[in-house]
Amino acid sequence: MPLHELLALPKGIVMANGHMWKQQRRFGLMTLRNLGLGKSVLASQIQEEARCMADLFTAKKGEPFDPSLILDHAVTNVISAVVYGHRFSIDDVTFKELINCNHCIVENIGSTWARMYDAFPWLMKHIPGPHQAAFRHMNYLNQYTKKEIEIHKQTRLSEEPQDVIDYYLAQIEKSKNEVDSTFNEENLMSVITDLFGAGSETTSTSLLWALLYMVAYPDIQHKVHKELDIVFDGSKLYYEDRKHLPYTNAVIHEILRYGNIAAVGIPRTCIKDFKVRNYSLQKDTMVLDNLDSVLYDPQYWKTPNQFNPQNFLDSDGNFLMNEAFMPFSAGSRVCLGEQLARTELFIFFGTLMRSFSFHLPEGVTEVNTKYVYKMTLQPHPYKICAVPR
Repeated sequence: MPLHELLALPKGIVMANGHMWKQQRRFGLMTLRNLGLGKSVLASQIQEEARCMADLFTAKKGEPFDPSLILDHAVTNVISAVVYGHRFSIDDVTFKELINCNHCIVENIGSTWARMYDAFPWLMKHIPGPHQAAFRHMNYLNQYTKKEIEIHKQTRLSEEPQDVIDYYLAQIEKSKNEVDSTFNEENLMSVITDLFGAGSETTSTSLLWALLYMVAYPDIQHKVHKELDIVFDGSKLYYEDRKHLPYTNAVIHEILRYGNIAAVGIPRTCIKDFKVRNYSLQKDTMVLDNLDSVLYDPQYWKTPNQFNPQNFLDSDGNFLMNEAFMPFSAGSRVCLGEQLARTELFIFFGTLMRSFSFHLPEGVTEVNTKYVYKMTLQPHPYKICAVPR
């Protein structure tokens, strides 16, 4: 896929293969754990961003607004703290440009222009169009990351790494004499770009769907409010609290299933000749895993084509996981940030639902739940009212 290869070189985690991919992914998993994934350290960061997000919603005073920028800000600040070691103000010009770059790249990769580029790269590289903007935006992201790396080289304390860049620079030094090491600054750039891009776009899009579904299905919103009111009395939300909130947990899972923002996952490649059912696939054949076919399979879901939290509840109202639930894909290349995304979605969604009732602006009577296809499936732009509870 020529456009992908130019935007994201076959390095880092997402686009790499073989030995390089194994080293980079192993590093990514280890570093996320070291930085507090699954522990109170990172949970506190998410809780703080959730509080700031709620304050920004409150400032709207119940008036109609587009929640996308606020959601982007909260989610991006979590992954920014992980990779860069700091957060941004919502008014920060650099922050806004980073968000804009991410959106532009996602939109271009899913466009007709991208398909044309993949078919005729020798021609499209010389033709002006939206696809050219994607290269400019990727260059901005890379230049910003280079600046951050240089700053980290000068200020980091090797015995106290604070973020992904610190850990990676230490890994470069540690493995510099290893013949088969793939740890270098080029891969560092790609790892940061992979984590920052994937760690912001997908989770914020899922939250956009979440709020849209709450105004589309007010009865479901009411049930979430009721459960949260019974279980909590003002204390902070933790990911472990999902065990005591079966209905809220089911709603979040249904948002991920029904929203299905990564319908065909990330392109894969056969590493050897392979036969599946009656089809023979040659080595190096590109394969797209159709997650949509699983997440909407009537064999596994009570109401596959309807938004229904009962898909994740048993007859007694207890949460029930379904083996066909795989919005993060599956296998050895399952989404690296699945645990982080799950934690963010629970704390952000739970915080918003405890704090606000969401409804349509006055005069608006219909909710458009159809998707816009970019690289991910996104809702049409919308405005809602967030009324403090």
